[in-house]
Amino acid sequence: MFVTHLECSLTGEHYPAGQPHDLSRAGKPLLVRYDLEQVRSAISRDALAQRPADMWKWRELLPFPEKAELIALGETQTPILALSRTAAMNGAAVLLVKDEGRLPTGSFKARGMAAAVTMAKHFGVERIAIPTNGNAGAAIAAYSARAGLRSLVICPAETPEINVRETAAYGADVWVADGQIDECGALVGKGAAQGLWFDCSTLKEPYRLEGKKTMGFELVEQLGWQVPDAIFYPTGGGTGLIGMWKAFDELEKVGLIGPERPRMYAIQASGCAPIVRAFERGDEFAERWEGAATVATGIRVPKAVGDFLILRAVRESGGAAIAVEEADIVAGVTDAARLDGMLLCPEGGAVLAGWRKALELGLVGKDERVLLFNCANGNKYPLPERSRKLTLASAEPSQL
Repeated sequence: MFVTHLECSLTGEHYPAGQPHDLSRAGKPLLVRYDLEQVRSAISRDALAQRPADMWKWRELLPFPEKAELIALGETQTPILALSRTAAMNGAAVLLVKDEGRLPTGSFKARGMAAAVTMAKHFGVERIAIPTNGNAGAAIAAYSARAGLRSLVICPAETPEINVRETAAYGADVWVADGQIDECGALVGKGAAQGLWFDCSTLKEPYRLEGKKTMGFELVEQLGWQVPDAIFYPTGGGTGLIGMWKAFDELEKVGLIGPERPRMYAIQASGCAPIVRAFERGDEFAERWEGAATVATGIRVPKAVGDFLILRAVRESGGAAIAVEEADIVAGVTDAARLDGMLLCPEGGAVLAGWRKALELGLVGKDERVLLFNCANGNKYPLPERSRKLTLASAEPSQL
């Protein structure tokens, strides 16, 4: 293990790595730091190419102690696919999507939860709790079951029913509450403070971020050790965006890539866009969004604990935060499915809509290599009924 310490993302204060932590004394996320000079001498492109194509191949840049039991469910490398007809429809040369719906429990939450539960198990945690709008709940429940831990999940009432039932199927204690995810998170935090469970909420412990950053490692290797011109990412809590930005920095410092960086675009729904509002105002932190509402439940996060880290990555990269309308989210899902056979989740539809809006605003070029993130399997979400009824006794092929 090459971990040296944990570091407050706001103040830089150091914390020891060999014990469980939540937020820093400043109330901000802790970041895992590594001896990158040692890592540089321990890995190479050739060595990585010989390893199984999964998230665990990046072990020198992951926080797990040598004796830790890895809590795994088959976290395979996810494919990057071309949306050729969707690109052509918008006059673009190329459009790529990284399909995270291929992971266990059908979403990119598997990466973060595999890492967080591995560390929780190592530290002797017995019960884990989170708030969730859907996919994180299923992931924490599955990995907790795998590790032999108990899990508690609190969902806002608008959480899709299939997500609630899936989470319960893994044996979690599931509660559906009359509030938003940050309000559910406040109850989780209160119980953690009373010693009833460990709070594994987004960025309130250090290791979900480390699992999520493997998306950045993967995409760079898949693109021939190059970064794309731009990345469009569905942004609620923003763990993946923050994690990828960290990943690119680490890859450069260990000699696997150069200083080039993609422009990072944080995509939110117009009905819940606190990061967009803060970006447009030039603020460092984002105020809570009141009355949050969107079909893309995964990005319905009124207040993100890592808001300043999201905004920092977007600004440092030369990217932007963009809000998209509900109709455009739905159109994104429909178009990708019908044109390219790719059933995006609503959050994936949002990033496609965000890319289209960025094209209109001149923020990206039609000849640039752009990578979208589809964060979950589209089959996990309610789909409109578009079939028609047929009476076989009277049916004629010419009528079909």
